[in-house]
Amino acid sequence: MFKLQRSLALSAVALLAAATVGSASAKDPETYKIGALLAMSGQASFYGTVMSAGIRQAVEEINAKGGVDGIKLEAIIEDHKSGNAQEAVSAMNRLITIHGVKMVMTSFSAPTQAVAPLADQHHILLLNGGGVSNSLVGISKYMFHNRSLAADLGLAAAAHLNSIGAKKLAVLHWKNDAGDSVVRAVRPYWEKAGGSVVAVEAVPQGVTNMDTQIAKIRAANPDAIGLWMFTPEVGLAVKRIRDFGMKQPVIGIEYTENDAKIAGAQGEGYLFINDYFAPSPDQPWSQQFATDYEKRTGSKPDFYAANYYEGVYMLAEILKRARAKGGDYMDAEVFKTVLYENPTFESVYGGQMVIQPNGVAQKRVGLFQVEGGEKKFKSFVTAD
Repeated sequence: MFKLQRSLALSAVALLAAATVGSASAKDPETYKIGALLAMSGQASFYGTVMSAGIRQAVEEINAKGGVDGIKLEAIIEDHKSGNAQEAVSAMNRLITIHGVKMVMTSFSAPTQAVAPLADQHHILLLNGGGVSNSLVGISKYMFHNRSLAADLGLAAAAHLNSIGAKKLAVLHWKNDAGDSVVRAVRPYWEKAGGSVVAVEAVPQGVTNMDTQIAKIRAANPDAIGLWMFTPEVGLAVKRIRDFGMKQPVIGIEYTENDAKIAGAQGEGYLFINDYFAPSPDQPWSQQFATDYEKRTGSKPDFYAANYYEGVYMLAEILKRARAKGGDYMDAEVFKTVLYENPTFESVYGGQMVIQPNGVAQKRVGLFQVEGGEKKFKSFVTAD
């Protein structure tokens, strides 16, 4: 009887072990599906074209090397039609219900905000490589960004001013979330570095006259002026600051062709910070990406193409880390856990990027200066 019981027990253990192995292997999908919500049609389809090209190149490269632990990647790209929130929600539902994706790369602020509740509900990791608004921070507990947002651009601007010896900073900013978020980030950074903020003046978005605020800034006699706003107010602010006779360095976080038209000759010397991808011989990965991208598309990659290419590699690394934990790992809770266990990832821009506690990557960005009416790249900057 004992031998029979022992034999039955061993058989049960063997069956349990086999079931466990089968269960564990069943956790792996046939392919790792990465969804993307891009502007594939409409007035802004240029962005979808370059972003999707970056995604596809990364997927093909990773698959050519065997995928992630032998499992191939599959990109499933949906169209939000140049920023339509309703289209984005429909597309997100297709990605979830038809394709069963657990990771989605987003673009544009309105579509990203629209799908955030679905990400929380279904445990989908979101990675934004295009939208710049700080309103995207915290909209989902599974939201991350490898695009520098407005506050981080402001910090990099402050870091540059600190490097050239400025001590007294004056600020002119939009009175809204976009401008206020930069003020909240930069002020403590600046004061911790030993500087003082001598004036903080706010203007509403869409303002056509900011002379009162600029007069107060002139009276404060700063060493440098930070413009935490976006087009078209940037051009007007630069023009009027120079019209008031102020010669101090002026630095901002955007400068478009529209701003250049408004500022005219008064824009000469204006400094601004933005994402910037530039391949170089001392960064082999960035150079190889740029070379292959140009062969594939016939054009040089901009930072949007680089962000979405880099984003796929970041997601592949997260998948690898999550799979190593075992169990039912295809869930944004697990992805988030392994991301913050080591928030450092290789960046195609050069070096590494670190995901900060607010979900935004800190990586080097470009410093530009207006010279001869054209924006000229000067150097890379990182806010420490």
